[in-house]
Amino acid sequence: MSAETTERVLREYVEALLSRSDFARFFSDDVLWTTMETGQEIRGRVAVRDYIVALHTTMFDARPVVRGTVAGDGVALLEADFVGRHIGDVGGIAPTGRDVKAPYCVVYDISAERISALRAYFPIAALLQQLTADQAVPA
Repeated sequence: MSAETTERVLREYVEALLSRSDFARFFSDDVLWTTMETGQEIRGRVAVRDYIVALHTTMFDARPVVRGTVAGDGVALLEADFVGRHIGDVGGIAPTGRDVKAPYCVVYDISAERISALRAYFPIAALLQQLTADQAVPA
């Protein structure tokens, strides 16, 4: 697939994600999400969509702030900041109402005009640190 087609698919996907419309239409049926920091994998259009929706609307009220994108022949990259407020349980941490901001990057494999894999370089530990920074009990 050409770099131009890859770039178009990524651009349209990001527009749908930002507008909270049907971004899952860009996924292949067996799309694979991998959180690179933890190795967590999620497979399937509905499961990946549900995870992304939960991340942005259930765990956090958040949106990506796009820094830039790069596209090549069948592979694309998004660099962004995850910006939002902690509103739901995350890793056993009850909602804090704290504002969070974390830089991240996602690499997309794209073929037949569908995203077949997302590899998220998302700093889970840094995000959790923002939620618990001053909750440590003094010794």
